[in-house]
Amino acid sequence: MELYELGLYELRDKLNREEASVHEIIESVLRRIHQVDGRVKAFVTLDEENALQKADQLKREELRRGRIAGLPFALKDLICTRSLRTTCCSRMLEQFVPPYDATVAARLNAEQGILVGKLNMDEFAMGSSTEFSAFFPTHNPWDLERVPGGSSGGSAAAVAADEVPFALGTDTGGSIRQPAAFCGVVGLKPTYGRVSRWGVVAFASSLDQVGIFSKDVADCALVMNIICGYDPLDSTSINMKVPDYTSFLSTDIKGMKIAYPREYFQQGVDKKNRELVMAALKKYEELGAIVEEVSLPHSEYALPAYYIIAPAEASANLARFDGVRYGLRDFEADNVTDMFSRSRAAGFGAEVKRRIMLGTYALSSGYYDAYYLKALKVRRLISNDFEQIFKDFDIIISPTTPTTAFKLGEQSNEPLTLYMNDILTVPINLAGLPGISVPCGFSDGLPAGMQIVAKPFDEGSLIRAAYAFEQNTAYHTVKPSLGGE
Repeated sequence: MELYELGLYELRDKLNREEASVHEIIESVLRRIHQVDGRVKAFVTLDEENALQKADQLKREELRRGRIAGLPFALKDLICTRSLRTTCCSRMLEQFVPPYDATVAARLNAEQGILVGKLNMDEFAMGSSTEFSAFFPTHNPWDLERVPGGSSGGSAAAVAADEVPFALGTDTGGSIRQPAAFCGVVGLKPTYGRVSRWGVVAFASSLDQVGIFSKDVADCALVMNIICGYDPLDSTSINMKVPDYTSFLSTDIKGMKIAYPREYFQQGVDKKNRELVMAALKKYEELGAIVEEVSLPHSEYALPAYYIIAPAEASANLARFDGVRYGLRDFEADNVTDMFSRSRAAGFGAEVKRRIMLGTYALSSGYYDAYYLKALKVRRLISNDFEQIFKDFDIIISPTTPTTAFKLGEQSNEPLTLYMNDILTVPINLAGLPGISVPCGFSDGLPAGMQIVAKPFDEGSLIRAAYAFEQNTAYHTVKPSLGGE
C-alpha cells in the first residue's frame, strides 16, 4: 500500500516505527496530487516548496512533538493562510495574500502538520456543487463527469482521491456533509461555536462552522482534538472544556437511543438512499441500539428560512468587498460610486450576485418583517423541534442527501433544483447542532451518506455512533478507481 493511501494514525505509526520518513510521506502525497489532480481539480494553490522544506525540518524524531507532526493536510480556500494566497475561488480575491493565519490553520501548524495547498470551492462558499468556483469545477473521484458536492467540494474530492489524509472545510447549510456523502468520505460539522471562525472569510456568520473531512472516524476525532476550543479572537466561540474525542472511539452502543425523522425519508429522497439508511438503522439495532421513528414537523420550512437568512447575512458580509481596501478594483472608473459598482460587478460571479440581491431585498425596510424576521421565528421553531427530540434520544439519523452525486452541468442553471440538495442538512445549521456524514453504501456505483446529528456540544455521541457503524461495515474502505495517468 502506498503512503498516500494511509490515514493519520497509520502514517503516524509508520513514522514512529521508522518505516517511513516525513519527507517520503510528503513526497508520496505530492506525487499523488500530480498524478490525479489534473482530472479531479481539487487544488487551487499547491504549496509544494514550503511543504518539502517543513518536511526537511522535521526529519529528526526528537523534533516531532506535535500530534500530527510531519503529516500533510489541505485547507478550503477561504481559510486564511499567512503568505499563501486565499481566494475564496473568486475573481474578487484572486490575488489576496493574507498577512495572518486563521486560528484553525495556526492550531494545525502548532501541532506541526504540513500544509500542502488550498482547495477549490464554490465562490464565497455559495453553492452545492463546486461548479461556481471562478476558476474551474472540481470533479468527483468516483465519476469524473459528476460533481463532488459543495461548497467544500475540493476538500471532499482531495480526501476521496487520496491526495491528502484530511482537509478542513466549512459548513453553512451542509457544505461539509453533502460533499462528504457525494465523495464517500467522513465529514463532520461541529456545534456552532465549538471551532473558531477567526480568519475564515464569512458567508453567513450565524451559520458558518469549520469542520473536517477524513478517511475514517478515528482520524476525524484526532483532528477535532486539535481545532476545537475557545478563541478570544472569535466572539461566537464558546468557552467550554473540550473532551478528548478519541476517547469516544468505542463500538459499544448498547442502549443508545436513535431517532429517525419520518420527514427525512419521504418524497424527494431517492428510494435507494432511503433503503441504505434503513439498512444502517437495522445494523444499529443489531449492535444493541434502540431505534424509533419521530417527527420534526417544521422541517419543511427549513429550506425557505435558510435561503432568506443566509443571503441576508451574505449581503452584509460581502459589503466589505468594495474595491477600496483589498480585492479587485476597477481603476478606470471616473468616480467612487462607479468604482464600487464596477469592481463588484467584475469581482463577483452570478451565484454570489444572486444571493446578495436576495439578501439585500429581504433586509430592505419594506420587507424586513415579512421575510427576515419571519425566517428567524421559523428558525426558532425548527430548533425547538430538535430540543424536544433530544429530551428522549441520543442521536438522530437520516440520509445526508436526497440523491447521490449528479452530473456536472445538470443543475447549475436551475438554482431552485440545486438548492434542494441541502434540504436534509440545513435544519442542523439553523439549530446550531453538530452533524456528521459517514459512508453507508453505494447506489449504482456511487457512494451514499448517512447523517448523524446530536445535541449541542455532544460531538462525542456522533463519533461513538459513527465509529461503531464504521467498524461493523466496510464502506469506508472502498476507494474510487482513479489509478494513474
